[in-house]
Amino acid sequence: MNKTDMPRIETRLATGSDAQLIALLGRITFSQTFGHLFREPQDLLNYCNTVFSVMKIESSLSEANSVFWLAFVDQLPVGYAKLKCNETSPFVSTERVCQLQKIYVLKDFLSLGIGLNLQRRLLEKAASMKFETIWLSVLKGNERALKFYTKSDFKIVGSHRFQIGQENFEFNVMSNTLAVD
Repeated sequence: MNKTDMPRIETRLATGSDAQLIALLGRITFSQTFGHLFREPQDLLNYCNTVFSVMKIESSLSEANSVFWLAFVDQLPVGYAKLKCNETSPFVSTERVCQLQKIYVLKDFLSLGIGLNLQRRLLEKAASMKFETIWLSVLKGNERALKFYTKSDFKIVGSHRFQIGQENFEFNVMSNTLAVD
């Protein structure tokens, strides 16, 4: 593959007008990643209708403590990330704490390093805002995600459960110390 055949990958901060893109990407990527874990399809649909509604995403985009990025491959939206500022965790004891709340990339584009690019942007932003620690939750058994975050020096610091419909999920909580300027 020569240089002209390489896809053009771009990331940018999301704006309020991106709510529909993020809502759609969220629904698709969540279903691709976790849909097989739901015994009752209606539970998955109800969750997506709530968490990835355009209204909910619009509201989140307007919050001062939420920062979103979008990723594009040849102008096609393929993923997004969300940083939640000043979001404490019972597993993290530092004062300046934020949460890497989401990094979702469409399945067909996972091999292009888009998740790593989004994570880099998010970590740089968190450090520039003088956060000391960043934390996240990863579904236990999601080996791809666990490996991804471990490579970036995140360490498991605890676990918690989360119920969606009749499904009860267990998550690892991971954290990383940020290099503050």
